[in-house]
Amino acid sequence: MASGEGFLTDEQREMLKIASQNVETALPSPRLSSSPKSPTSLLSDHQLKVPAGGKAPTGGIAVRHVRRSHSGKSIRVKKDGAGGKGTWGKLLDTDGESHIDRNDPNYDSGEEPYQLVGSTISDPLDEYKKAVVSIIEEYFSTSDVEVAASDLKDLGSSEYHPYFIKRLVSMAMDRHDKEKEMASVLLSSLYADVISPPQIRDGFVMLLESADDLAVDILDAVDILALFVSRAVVDEILPPAFIARAKKTLPESSEGYQVLQTAEKSYLSAPHHAELLERRWGGSTHVTVEEMKKKIADLLREYVESGDTFEACRCIRELGVSFFHHEVVKRALVLAMEIQTAEPFMLKLLKEAAEEGLISSSQMVKGFARLAESLDDLALDIPSAKTLFQSIVPKAISQGWLDASFMKSSCTDGEAQNEDKKLDRYKKEIVTIIHEYFLSDDIPELIRSLEDLGLPEYNPIFLKKLITLAMDRKNREKEMASVLLSALHIEIFSTEDIGNGFVMLLESAEDTALDILDASNELALFLARAVIDDVLVPLNLEEITSKLPPNCSGSETVRMARSLITARHAGERLLRCWGGGTGWAVEDAKDKIMKLLEEYESGGVVAEACQCIRDLGMPFFNHEVVKKALVMAMEKKNDRMLDLLQVCFNEGLITINQMTKGFTRVKDGLDDLALDFPNAKDKFSFYTEYAQKKGWLLPSFGSSATEALPTAAAS
Repeated sequence: MASGEGFLTDEQREMLKIASQNVETALPSPRLSSSPKSPTSLLSDHQLKVPAGGKAPTGGIAVRHVRRSHSGKSIRVKKDGAGGKGTWGKLLDTDGESHIDRNDPNYDSGEEPYQLVGSTISDPLDEYKKAVVSIIEEYFSTSDVEVAASDLKDLGSSEYHPYFIKRLVSMAMDRHDKEKEMASVLLSSLYADVISPPQIRDGFVMLLESADDLAVDILDAVDILALFVSRAVVDEILPPAFIARAKKTLPESSEGYQVLQTAEKSYLSAPHHAELLERRWGGSTHVTVEEMKKKIADLLREYVESGDTFEACRCIRELGVSFFHHEVVKRALVLAMEIQTAEPFMLKLLKEAAEEGLISSSQMVKGFARLAESLDDLALDIPSAKTLFQSIVPKAISQGWLDASFMKSSCTDGEAQNEDKKLDRYKKEIVTIIHEYFLSDDIPELIRSLEDLGLPEYNPIFLKKLITLAMDRKNREKEMASVLLSALHIEIFSTEDIGNGFVMLLESAEDTALDILDASNELALFLARAVIDDVLVPLNLEEITSKLPPNCSGSETVRMARSLITARHAGERLLRCWGGGTGWAVEDAKDKIMKLLEEYESGGVVAEACQCIRDLGMPFFNHEVVKKALVMAMEKKNDRMLDLLQVCFNEGLITINQMTKGFTRVKDGLDDLALDFPNAKDKFSFYTEYAQKKGWLLPSFGSSATEALPTAAAS
């Protein structure tokens, strides 16, 4: 094909050739210069314009033919060159209008004119949305969870699953209670197996964001959607923390925010809310989730009594809820923890169920994950729950019926949820503990309560809560908070804990000031008092300042505390700053301790001496009692003081930490004591051995004491 001919078909070329021949025979003498240009020249002047590369112009678009009259005006020629004054007519003029007859026996499809058909670009998301509507409609008709799950898997495009959740719930919202219940059951069955937990959350977030639009078509959309969210929390496919997190992303004026408010206050906070929500829509098409849980519990208990694994597997299979087998796993593990003799039976059942393919790998992992999330609550009834669980997991993985990925996944999303729940629970617990302390003034009891919580990593949070609560009360509670802080520093809080706690307080000082007008001055007093009580040293104030944002109000509070510390008679003033409590200077306290020990030495009663120590009201300073009692025992050359220390320890009046600190202070001053008491080191070695036998001292003290004192003699 010549490049100048453009994109012409063979038929068009033939027509062009015939037309040219006809014109040549019909033309008059070429001497007629005034006549119009011949069609041949017209064609050569106005050939089809073809872009570079030989590409044809868009099919179906006629080429413009323009000729000029003798006057120089441009005249538009009709289609195919026909008509118009001074024109030659069509290239091939026939009497009738030619057309292609597809019924003609000589019809050739090649004679059809070329047409460019534009192809529509399909959007995968649109295709997915259309497909899931069919899946949902079929599910609502058949109630077949397995088919719906299978169809969704076959559909692929798992990244679009949040849209499935949105479509499922929004379609169910506009139908009867039966479909609403079916939608909740389907979500529970798809959770983890087909749709991942993050996708579940994303789907509900999309629903909340579209709540305003849903409310236009569904009058009670807010209430229905709140029920779906609440049901998802009860069915454990949404974490309880979802509501608090989602609230932060929605405007308070939005319908989505109202949905979360309704779910939290009207449904999830109601007594027996789980049972009410399970039955709100009349239960599943056949059996409610609660009834299914009861059936699972019954068959597992029967299995413990009979030991017939085959029969137990048959019963599990007959339940016909493969999507709910994670509940079988969870309840089997709980039963193994509750009844020690049941553990080997349960592990055997789970192993065989996994090997037979009765319980899928994903259901097994989901069951273990659900139990891991509830271990803190379970430990309240079964103290050894965490230890037992940690021993079962490696067995299950080594025997091949629990996927090793559980160890990784259990440390990610579930861990974050557990951490949030653990922190919330801790905050509630410590508020109760602090209120009880303000009522009872019982420091040893508070320390025991904190040790029972077993969360030392949250010590800075406790300090922040303690001082915040005290600042909003009277001077008595402020004094008690400072006294408690000294005791905690000696017993269970490190200097780093104290420093981090004050950093948290100072960072939130501006917010605190909204509720407590004099918050800045109060905080400065607490900081300065901590330095006077040897809880912090002046260098710690610089470290605290370095952790604060520049030019914040907290930095000014630290500067104020420094001014208070450097003032004249700062120690006595700060010890009495709250006007309540003991208000004693350190020297006054030392003098009182010396007097009560002398009274006891001169023939006093142990019980009376203990009461005097208790009346001092300075448990954080009891190490001074220990030190002075040991020094007095060396001076008087009798061991009566050891009897007093024994009683104080037995009654919990002087803790092991205070005992150890008192012994440490004596050990540090032995060289000076030896100037007055030549046998001071021997005596101290004897006291140390005696205290270790009685259990007064921390084990760590023994090694350091013997290194300092190579010789020991009994007296």
